[in-house]
Amino acid sequence: MAVTGIRHTGIVVSDMQASLRFYRDLLGLEVWADFEDNSSTVEKVVGVPGAHIWMIKLKAADGVSIELLQYLSHPQPVPARTQACDVGCNHVALQVDDLDALHEKLVAEGIEFNVAPVVSDEGVAKVTYCRDPEGVLLELVEILE
Repeated sequence: MAVTGIRHTGIVVSDMQASLRFYRDLLGLEVWADFEDNSSTVEKVVGVPGAHIWMIKLKAADGVSIELLQYLSHPQPVPARTQACDVGCNHVALQVDDLDALHEKLVAEGIEFNVAPVVSDEGVAKVTYCRDPEGVLLELVEILE
């Protein structure tokens, strides 16, 4: 018995359209599923009575997915932003092919970054942190090897 892979990362959002624009249109992830679920199964699994969820699944070129979930039945305000040092699920790391160009594109769209892309001390990667429209911390990494 062992974990055999990572299936997806789920991100609960308050504004599906804004998040879809970010992940699909700006980051280039491909939508592979778009549906609503208010089944008794999903209600049991998530532990939210009366759950009605709009889900959009997006994938990167390597097939790894991000699942955006908007709880239509339980709208929530966007929580206060966390810091990189806060305990808990903290950030999602995405590998990109041209971080400088992506950084420039996202800055032009008003996306906030901690710093412009920097090369790691070992010279292996270029990296930066930014936030999605809901304030989720994302690490963007370009492998330089």
